Amino acid sequence: MTPSQQAAAFLTLLIKECLRFIRIWVQTVLPAAVTMSLYFVIFGGLIGSQLADVKGLRYMDYIVPGIILMAVINNAYANVVSSFFSAKFQRHIEEMLVSPMPNWLIVAGYTAGGMARGLVVGLAVTVVAAWFTDLQVHSWPVVVAVVLLTTMLFALGGLINAVFARSFDDISIIPTFVLTPLTYLGGVFYSIDMLPGFWQQASRLNPVLYMVSAFRYGMQGVADVPLAVSFALIIGFVVILFAAAVWLLHRGVGVRS
Repeated sequence: MTPSQQAAAFLTLLIKECLRFIRIWVQTVLPAAVTMSLYFVIFGGLIGSQLADVKGLRYMDYIVPGIILMAVINNAYANVVSSFFSAKFQRHIEEMLVSPMPNWLIVAGYTAGGMARGLVVGLAVTVVAAWFTDLQVHSWPVVVAVVLLTTMLFALGGLINAVFARSFDDISIIPTFVLTPLTYLGGVFYSIDMLPGFWQQASRLNPVLYMVSAFRYGMQGVADVPLAVSFALIIGFVVILFAAAVWLLHRGVGVRS
């Protein structure tokens, strides 16, 4: 394929993925905004008003970056895992695999679609957050970079989950038993400085911590881990998962009978 043909194929796949979640925005965007509103009311308003400041910030203000990123992570992942598995289940993924589209382009198209949904939901949750707190941004470049890299990472993770899934039940296993615990234990609702020494070190094994920490730095200028370490880890995971996803498609794992 020529570069112009690759660009056209990528845009077609991206538009398809965007239209897919926009058409059912009541199921894909609205629930996240409502759920995160409850987090702000319960954890930020009711419980947070009884808690001391964290790193010089009101508890409500402190948890805002983590809640926004949590919505971004869940939706970027969910969009790709459901879309790619549906393509497998309905057997039209095979049409793309036998087309001139290179495997990396297929991965990029699905990943971009997941990123788009993550960004749309993140924006919706940010608008909701503005009703509960005064949003401030310490560094726009950091905020934008973290959001883009995080959506990319979890969109790739969703694609790999879909590749191995054999039923619709399989696409919910990772989000339920891996993604949710990692997110809740990733410093969304607390600083790891509040934990005993052993659990501080254990928390550093959680990759979500580095994303939340970097995003919180971008918004509020405070972080639990060095910014450079966070970016190095996130970029490293993106490269590894992208290469793994392309290799899996090349080998036909989970998509060839």
